[in-house]
Amino acid sequence: MELIIVAVVLLMPVVYAIATYNTLVALRNHISEAWSNVDTELKRRYELIPNLVSTVKGYAAHERETLERVVELRNQCAADHGSVSHQEGTEKQLVGAVQKLFALAEGYPKLKADQNFLELQKELVNTEDRIQAARRFYNGNVRDYRNKCEAFPSNLVAGLFSFKPRDFFDVDPAVRENPSLNLNT
Repeated sequence: MELIIVAVVLLMPVVYAIATYNTLVALRNHISEAWSNVDTELKRRYELIPNLVSTVKGYAAHERETLERVVELRNQCAADHGSVSHQEGTEKQLVGAVQKLFALAEGYPKLKADQNFLELQKELVNTEDRIQAARRFYNGNVRDYRNKCEAFPSNLVAGLFSFKPRDFFDVDPAVRENPSLNLNT
């Protein structure tokens, strides 16, 4: 009987370590999946931007510097496959440039009335909403993973098996809102 009790007491930490390890692996995989969803929505944004810039170009050709900056940042973001924190920085710049583009469009009444432009605006707002939802899902998974990696005693298992912390995908307060769009013409 004592042998069974000793065996159970010795096996409990092993069973706990295995269960914790498996939980950390699952959370890490959820983070990868969630980032893939964010990445998909960001690519959707990148596909919309050239159409938007082309539409604006027809009305505001002399605003070349703003248009070129949006295209340059779009290309930079589309090619960026670095860390989350690095992509976060380039995304902030792109959103700021797109906001400038919409501010520019406010000065062109015919552009604001263009059906193609209005559809692109609506699609971009929809895409921004989808990016925000995907970002929330990603950050929720990162939160759960970090909690598991940092809380005792699971942090011992995380440290033993070198589970690395993951970054949240944050945005600056100035970028937290969708681009200012006036859909009423």
